[in-house]
Amino acid sequence: MGQIEIGLFEHSGWELDLEKRELRAMGAPVPLGSRAFEILETLAVSSGGIVTKDELMKRVWPGLVVEDNTLQVHISAIRRALGKDRDLLRTVSGRGYRLLGEWTEPERRIAGPMPAMRVQSSQRAGFVTNIPSAASELIGRQAAVSHIMTLLSAYRIVTLTGPGGIGKTVLASEVARRLQPTIGDAFFVELVSLSDPNLVSTTLAQALDLRLQGDDISAELVARAIGNRKMLLLIDNCEHVVDAAAEMVEAIIRACQNVSVLATSRELLRIEGEFTFRVPPLDVPANEQVDDLLQHSSVQLFIARTRALQSDFMINKDRVSVIAGICRHLDGIPLAIEFAAARAATLGLSQIAGRLDDRFVLLTGGRRTALPRHRTLRAALDWSYELLPEGERRLLRNLAVFPAGFTLEAAMAASGEDEEETAVGLSNLVSKSLVTFEGTEAAPRWRLLETVRVYSLEKLGLGADYRLTMRRIAAFFESFFQPFSNENSLQVAIEGLGPYRREIDNLRAAMTWALSPDGDGKLGARLAAVASDFWTAMSLVSEAGEWAQKALSRLEGEEGGRTEMVLQCALGFALIYTQGMSERGKDVLTRALSLAKTLDDPDYRQRVTCALWLFSARSVALKEALVRAHEYEKGDGGRDAGSGATAAWLTGIPKTYQAEHLEAYDRLEWAAKNSPPDNRRRDMLRLGADIRTSSMAHNTVNLISLGRLDAAFLTAEDSILEARATKQPFVFCVALAWASAFVSLSLDNEARAQEWGEELIAHALQHGLKPFYAVGLCVRGSLASRSGSPAEGIDALRAGLREMQEASYLLFYPFFMCEFAAALQAAGRFDEGLDEIDRAQRFSADKSYRWIEPELLRKKGEIIAAQGGDETLPVHLFQEAAQRASAQSGLYWELTAGISLVEYLASRGERRAAKKILLPVYERFTEGFSTPRLLRAKMLLATDT
Repeated sequence: MGQIEIGLFEHSGWELDLEKRELRAMGAPVPLGSRAFEILETLAVSSGGIVTKDELMKRVWPGLVVEDNTLQVHISAIRRALGKDRDLLRTVSGRGYRLLGEWTEPERRIAGPMPAMRVQSSQRAGFVTNIPSAASELIGRQAAVSHIMTLLSAYRIVTLTGPGGIGKTVLASEVARRLQPTIGDAFFVELVSLSDPNLVSTTLAQALDLRLQGDDISAELVARAIGNRKMLLLIDNCEHVVDAAAEMVEAIIRACQNVSVLATSRELLRIEGEFTFRVPPLDVPANEQVDDLLQHSSVQLFIARTRALQSDFMINKDRVSVIAGICRHLDGIPLAIEFAAARAATLGLSQIAGRLDDRFVLLTGGRRTALPRHRTLRAALDWSYELLPEGERRLLRNLAVFPAGFTLEAAMAASGEDEEETAVGLSNLVSKSLVTFEGTEAAPRWRLLETVRVYSLEKLGLGADYRLTMRRIAAFFESFFQPFSNENSLQVAIEGLGPYRREIDNLRAAMTWALSPDGDGKLGARLAAVASDFWTAMSLVSEAGEWAQKALSRLEGEEGGRTEMVLQCALGFALIYTQGMSERGKDVLTRALSLAKTLDDPDYRQRVTCALWLFSARSVALKEALVRAHEYEKGDGGRDAGSGATAAWLTGIPKTYQAEHLEAYDRLEWAAKNSPPDNRRRDMLRLGADIRTSSMAHNTVNLISLGRLDAAFLTAEDSILEARATKQPFVFCVALAWASAFVSLSLDNEARAQEWGEELIAHALQHGLKPFYAVGLCVRGSLASRSGSPAEGIDALRAGLREMQEASYLLFYPFFMCEFAAALQAAGRFDEGLDEIDRAQRFSADKSYRWIEPELLRKKGEIIAAQGGDETLPVHLFQEAAQRASAQSGLYWELTAGISLVEYLASRGERRAAKKILLPVYERFTEGFSTPRLLRAKMLLATDT
């Protein structure tokens, strides 16, 4: 070999050898990809000057359009290679890059002849490759292929990792096929069949046809035999011989500057210069309702593979939705999807979708040419599992009990090991692609892919190990959710819901086991009690009640204690909101109050007193509600400003419906303004209501009655905004119910009644709040009747009233009985309408529900007037309605009764009564002049000439 000149740049122990194209640190080679080396060479030659991005791209990628992020990958590779001296490569903002330091070229040296090699290496003309041809189209991996190609020009060793079946080999092969025309020789080296790590070097030598002599073929010998050949090595399935594979690759990278390595392994090689690319699953739809299901690569793969086996396989919207669900349950793992598609071609989609829980039996039978470990889903996971040491197997089995992922602390609880041992084991499982990191540096979190989790759960079984693990995590979550069971920490827990929300499915799993016949009932009951306020904070009131009910049957010796008290309170509140004011709910709350008094627990005594008040108020036992309010005021109402606001709210509401409008208005206005905002969310859980929103909603009844119509409507709108911000379904339903019914219907604003009424129905249905659904039905019925469809209105009103009665949710009952009577009148069913009015009047008298009495008298007069007959009775009823309203300070109802009287008299020929009857009332209004009834009164006054 002749002599040539070479260039060598040096700086502080670093050497940049342009002839060998090698970066060395203190004489030791540092792996660096070919493009990254060219960038470093360009910067070194510039002698510390700034090289722009455009100049670098033109130098390294001549004639190609390259994106900025491609350059960034290579800059990162150089900095990674420089290690602790990474700051030598400086970014000059907006201009380019420069290499700091004195990179000198000390001498031009003459290279002597290369020493003779003692091994044979086959030299062939042209490019050589044994990369297998593609068996089918690669779906959903275009971005990954492009990115890996970029990585291989920046790093000399790139390892594709991921769980079995994720598609590492297929992806690596496609990258190698695309690079081969430009990189030269490309070799596929398959290690899967090796059982002896000592055969790695021999296998590599055979794949490259190096024809090495001797029995002991070492990694160094193979590397020397490769020498300066330019090639790409694709080394597949390294995980079961990972130490030997790492040794082999490291030797090649150090000795062979023209070789790049693309490896696939479920475990990292962990050698210098390695860049890891974790192969992601195919993208899956978040749910079946999204519009672009066919745009997701997992769905595309399923359809393509099914059609390959069943050419007439047709798709429609329903089928695509089912396919999306299958792909999501299979985590987007290509191998599992291919198995599922193969089965769908023979068994049908519905069979596959319905049997995924038995996926390891169902998902078998891949391609005949597949490796044995890829012929069933179980085999793919057996391969990884059997490679684990026993400690990591045990940890993997224990982690399978978490359906929603886990933190390090939770993993420690499940394993029963200390932090160091758990963290090391967890790190190893991540590196072996069996556990996925999905959190952030500030909030680290891990999970098992669902297929891995199902497999590991099967390995765990249902015996003693499973029971021990579940008992540990139930105890862990009892401690984790403890802040929700302490009055002093409840507000902080509610404001920081994020970490707790992430554990919701894990909590369900722990409670399901603990409250099962094979679980630990006493532990489950304590956990249910600790977490009871968490469910309500999550707007899952119904679920809170379900868990409380299950737990109460598993107290196992803890009857009469705090646990039972908390559970009885949670169940009572849930029953009120989901089932209404049933006797069972009252009995449950009465028991809770008795326990709170016995245990001298002021917090729960306050909670349950409010719950029993809520029960009385909603069932329109107004006198009893006032007794509860005074009980609260006497016992707890003076503790703080919040308790004072609560006491004002408790007394203001029953007084509203007893028609003490002036006092009720003052109390509710004060309660709304003085309810402390700091503890608002905590108080919603403790009291079963939001004091501010509830006070505003109920006060609309007083505002309308007092003739403050604009204020009533604005208050209704504000209450909805306030309630929406709380994100509590029952609070939002309260605001919508009052706004759509009492406010919108009373003020004849049908547009708003419909808007808010339909939202009420949808929200109540979504969250299982039956009493509020009944209100929404009645609003819908009232609007139908008013718009000229009385038959439709009658059906909806009858259904809503029936549900109100069944739920004993009666605050709206007389109001909608009056609306029902109006619908019957519109249908010409006068006698039935009068019967409804009579029932409503008896109800109001029995319950002291007086505010509606003027309107019931007026409606009765209108039905009788429409029916014909006694001409004096309607006049008497209208006059009595106005007098009753005046006595209650009900200015609006007094005007409404006056309008009916004037219109009735006009129909009888008396056309000069408006000014005498209406003017004194109309002149007392200060607002609301654009509302329909005031406009009607104004018109009647104008025509009274």
